[in-house]
Amino acid sequence: MKEFTPDQIRNVAIIGHGSSGKTILADAMLMTSGATTRIGRIEDGTTASDYHSDEIERQISINSTLLSTEFHGHKLNILDTPGYSDFLGDVISSLYVMDTALMVLKSVEGVEVGSELVWGYAAEANVPVVIAVNKMDNEHADFDRVYEEAVARFGSDVVIAQFPVNKGPAFDTCIDVIRMKQMKFSTDGSGKYEETEVPAEFKERIDELHQALLEKVAESSEELLNAFFENGTLTEAELAEGLKAAIRTRKVFPMFCMAAGMNIGVGRMMEFLINYCPDPVSGRTFAAFKTDSTDEVVITPSDSGDACAFVFKTISEPHVGELSLFRVYNGTLSAGTDMVNQNNGKGERVNQMYALRGKERFELGKVHVGDIGAVVKLKDTHTNNTLTAKGYNVQMPAINFPEPVMSSAVRSKAKGDEDKIGTGLHTLHEEDPSFQVKVDQETGETIVLGQGEIHINIMVKRLKERFGVEVDLFAPKIPYRETIRKHADVSYKHKKQTGGAGQYAEVYIKLDPQPRGTGYEFVDNIVGGVISGRFVPAVDKGIQEQMKRGVVAGCKMIDLKVTLYDGSQHTVDSNEMAFKVAAQQAFRRAVNDASPMLLEPIYEIEVTIPDEFMGDVMGDISTHRGKIQGMDAKGPFQIIRAKVPLSELYNYATRLRSITQGRGIFKRSFANYEEVPGDVQQRIIEEYKAAKEEED
Repeated sequence: MKEFTPDQIRNVAIIGHGSSGKTILADAMLMTSGATTRIGRIEDGTTASDYHSDEIERQISINSTLLSTEFHGHKLNILDTPGYSDFLGDVISSLYVMDTALMVLKSVEGVEVGSELVWGYAAEANVPVVIAVNKMDNEHADFDRVYEEAVARFGSDVVIAQFPVNKGPAFDTCIDVIRMKQMKFSTDGSGKYEETEVPAEFKERIDELHQALLEKVAESSEELLNAFFENGTLTEAELAEGLKAAIRTRKVFPMFCMAAGMNIGVGRMMEFLINYCPDPVSGRTFAAFKTDSTDEVVITPSDSGDACAFVFKTISEPHVGELSLFRVYNGTLSAGTDMVNQNNGKGERVNQMYALRGKERFELGKVHVGDIGAVVKLKDTHTNNTLTAKGYNVQMPAINFPEPVMSSAVRSKAKGDEDKIGTGLHTLHEEDPSFQVKVDQETGETIVLGQGEIHINIMVKRLKERFGVEVDLFAPKIPYRETIRKHADVSYKHKKQTGGAGQYAEVYIKLDPQPRGTGYEFVDNIVGGVISGRFVPAVDKGIQEQMKRGVVAGCKMIDLKVTLYDGSQHTVDSNEMAFKVAAQQAFRRAVNDASPMLLEPIYEIEVTIPDEFMGDVMGDISTHRGKIQGMDAKGPFQIIRAKVPLSELYNYATRLRSITQGRGIFKRSFANYEEVPGDVQQRIIEEYKAAKEEED
């Protein structure tokens, strides 16, 4: 692939709800540009984007895939992103490096939950958005209704740039509001179209829409607004430049119509992306910071400056190894250059670099500022790392990946694989930071956390394929807590004689509940020296050790106060160990006398769903011991806020997807601990006792 100057490059992320047709649209764009000769089929596994075995098997996009092509003397770097919420991390990382987002909406369903979600991420990334209403050849396609929904959900800056003449199965013609022309597309899949004058029956509507576009563009700039008031219109040049600026500053969001599967409307939209959407350099600056400092640095991108590249995605390819996808934010990156990883200080030799088109590769000698490429086999560089020329000590800000919504414990299927599992999971996390790994110090379990069941299952499959180890997934142990309801006052005398020196310690303790969240408090109320001061810390230590092990169900104890107020000792047989044992036995007695209870972690969840699923989702939450905290309407969606025990949230992402036909999303966060209901508490205690007996 030839070299392109920055002004000839367009970086576009295709985003949207699952099944909106993003992958087929990407294929149609490749075909229109002449890079391929046909549009692939999801069912056959023949699309350029979804070439990994997991994607072909599941018939969904799992990875964001880079597709580079040439069109009208420009280079288009297209990132086809997944629509499933399990893979939101790829959407967020794609928006981080792209200059335009192409939001795909379905012509029947319109704005869906996932549409709103990725719209919000595009806003956070401050990325301009162009909207494509796809599948206009479907029965019941309704462009006008989708436009009204988009305005209601995304704001009045959404403007019609194109509208259909004959929606539905016969769709092949649309009217362009910018050119003021009718476009009739070939139905042979070639993407070619004929441009004619607008028929009289649409003249009034096109005039109204063109005027609305002029006004919206004029409002984006004081200079243009003055020109508009002065002349009553904008010149063709003023409209073109004003529209470019308004799109770049997110003051206008143009909406197009198309049927990507038939390659209708795709070529015109590609022309628009080139003519009106921002290149990666002009008028741009990027915020960075000095390495090992919080001092900000502003990068004004230049082809001749010191090289700075940011790795936004790492993928592992069979027989090749790791491929690091990067964007150049300053300078020019040349093959064979020595760079420095600013995140760890290690040197990296950048050898073979490529432009990617799915699984196809085109070797590059240079990657210019603003361009996107891939490099193979970097030693110590991963996603979220910055590579720079030596001496250029700046770092790009890290991508903020979403918090996990699901967790599973993993257990090796074969003994001795623990180290390999740990290494493999750590590597997978470095490649995809939205996948997390932790070892629960309380339960000893290795926990994997992700964006949903499919996300975690994919990672487990990669663990087997790449590292040769298999694991079982199971529900993590719930970090229940034990505490007490009332006051208790007990004593315990520990006396042991075994020939020679014996053990003797006697303690009197009071146990009192503390307000939730107060923690543990130890009070030394010994007077008159009945227990030597050197033995008191042993009492405290013994109690704390017992609190970690629990008393009734093997769970950590919280929120209680222990007062040591009396006791006795022996001049010869008393020692720290004796007092530690006496304290633990006294504590166990006191807990049993103080009406012990179990607490469970409660999580706040926020579920966003279409209206029609509200009853089913609320019923499911209630069935799983959840408590509805409130509801808010958001256009055609409902947002349900609830508190649910963590034990009931295992596989909730899968359950919600099933209830809502894949159209619901949720997020969760820890809220507090609450008392476990009596029947559930009894079951947990019985299970613990049975497990202890089995161990013994």
